[in-house]
Amino acid sequence: MSDIKRVVLAFSGGLDTSVILKWLQQTYACEVVTFTADLGQGEELGPARAKAELMGVKPEHIFIDDLKEEFVKDYVFPMMRANALYEGLYLLGTSIARPLIAKRQIEIAKMVGADAVSHGATGKGNDQVRFELGYYGLNPDIKVIAPWREWDLTSRTRLIEFAEAHQIPVSKDKRGEAPFSTDANLLHTSSEGKVLEDPWEEVPDYVFSRTVNPEDAPDTPEYITVEFDAGDAVAINGEALSPANLLAKLNDYGRTHGIGRLDLVENRFVGMKSRGMYETPGGTILHIAHRAIEQLTLDRGAAHLKDELGPRYAELVYNGFWFSPEREMLQAAIDHSQQKVSGTVRLKLYKGSAWVVGRKSPNSLYSEKVVTFEDDAGAYDQRDAEGFIKLNALRLRLLGRRGA
Repeated sequence: MSDIKRVVLAFSGGLDTSVILKWLQQTYACEVVTFTADLGQGEELGPARAKAELMGVKPEHIFIDDLKEEFVKDYVFPMMRANALYEGLYLLGTSIARPLIAKRQIEIAKMVGADAVSHGATGKGNDQVRFELGYYGLNPDIKVIAPWREWDLTSRTRLIEFAEAHQIPVSKDKRGEAPFSTDANLLHTSSEGKVLEDPWEEVPDYVFSRTVNPEDAPDTPEYITVEFDAGDAVAINGEALSPANLLAKLNDYGRTHGIGRLDLVENRFVGMKSRGMYETPGGTILHIAHRAIEQLTLDRGAAHLKDELGPRYAELVYNGFWFSPEREMLQAAIDHSQQKVSGTVRLKLYKGSAWVVGRKSPNSLYSEKVVTFEDDAGAYDQRDAEGFIKLNALRLRLLGRRGA
């Protein structure tokens, strides 16, 4: 790829991507364009601009984009409509951010006439797959540079030595061996590696950054309501909010009450198992509330089919196939199911848990008149059950008579 003249780098301004920036300049003798996505990770992004300028990136080639609303509206909410949980537990906080970053990188590459894109994901993880499937899905001919698969800087010590040799500022907390690595956005924070690598050892409390310890959460429960329209949350306690502001508000509730912690040993797409700690405070509340409003508004057949499709959808997101036709096909079916998923859910938040304590909807399929144990005035004829049971039992009775 010696013909590369300009590359767009996904750039955080941290040690790894700062070293990558310089390495790209040296190895490929190319111009580097930096892109930093504000996905609500809660970090000051100004230093990323300063670091890029210090390392010779032209001011007009430093992109820092606020993508929080797009992230929640066009990525998190569609995934929430699917009730997607990878391996039954993981709310896909890191996975769902990657396609948006990849999409914006490709857009910037077209804008500035870049030949290639680059990322800082390692060769052991899932993110390399997610980024690159996104790149190729949006631009089949783009060149991709993945430094961790090419260079010989195979340790933190080597990275720091390279940084010092090239006058790249290194923060004090990077000079010691990092106890774990983190990734954060508005939906979640994930932590893995180092002190978390032994799955028998309990996660140290200092690893958690988004939630208070449930044991230290308030001793008094708090009640909130979440209002939905066509499958998307639109208001909290009667206050209409934009997608990003709504998720941020739910994050505040989740933080206060210690909701959304997950210790998971998962199966990476590249083949190995890994142990991670995830904090998804607002997303956990939202997932529970969404399932509750579906209980009232989805027909049994649609609800059960959605539960079959959800794991497949989650696997596609986890493995990086956001821009695949099969994900889009699933999305179309899921979104069709959400047309009547509107109403209000009341939740009780208390010491690490969110319980559904009430739900109502103008589109409810729940009929108290039919289900009541009192006189239903003929709304349901119990004698109909006899034929229903006998028809369903017919094959079982024939099997029984044959002796199975």
